[in-house]
Amino acid sequence: MGFIKEFKEFAMKGNVMDMAVGVIIGGAFGKIVSSLVDDVLMPLIGVITGGVDFTGLAVKVGDAELKYGMFIQNIIDFLIIAFCIFLMLKAINKMNKKKEEEPAPAPEPSAEEKLLGEIRDLLKQK
Repeated sequence: MGFIKEFKEFAMKGNVMDMAVGVIIGGAFGKIVSSLVDDVLMPLIGVITGGVDFTGLAVKVGDAELKYGMFIQNIIDFLIIAFCIFLMLKAINKMNKKKEEEPAPAPEPSAEEKLLGEIRDLLKQK
């Protein structure tokens, strides 16, 4: 029974649960970015490049067909996805930096510091 208990403790640790949530959200975000690339950006790139469809580019070598167009398409997809993630992380880091820059309120002086301040003020008066 110790092995099952140990596994349960491992699986319920915060790091494992955080990682699971990250994977799920990453998958959903990947779908959003893929849709952005496939449905919005690639048609615009197609207009800019004169309607060239990269996915159809291929070379036949003997009986094999080298689909280098799909390779080009995947490289473009990767670059766009990486750029989107870069922009998102940059925005998140900027928001976190603003939170860190907010000054913390000055701590309340201790009783000893208050007493020393009173002594200093009395000495100044004399």
